[in-house]
Amino acid sequence: MYILTVEDTFASAHQLRGYKGKCENLHGHNWKVVLSVQGAQLNDTGLLVDFHDLKSALKSVITELDHKNLCDVPYFSQINPSSENIARYIADRIRPALEKTAPHVKIESVAVWESETSRCTYRP
Repeated sequence: MYILTVEDTFASAHQLRGYKGKCENLHGHNWKVVLSVQGAQLNDTGLLVDFHDLKSALKSVITELDHKNLCDVPYFSQINPSSENIARYIADRIRPALEKTAPHVKIESVAVWESETSRCTYRP
């Protein structure tokens, strides 16, 4: 089994509705996203998937979130834009692009760091 990992970052604001504490107030983060995919079959070039394609797929999703108030993103209108829900959102949005370019590759995990010491890892 091969596991490939790429990283990127974005900046955004959010607030956690119904949360009792300081995170119920609007605040921002410089998020780091770590995407890992896995598969056993290499292509004719000897690659699981081209790193460029993987980085492009991740970039296209986080561009939707960059410099936004995540509470205004339609996906988060009914659920809180928590690290957990952001990680799942990213995985769900990347999956179709990955199925087109590398159908033999699956998402292993998406980790979303909201600070240098706090992260959530989602495994579909």
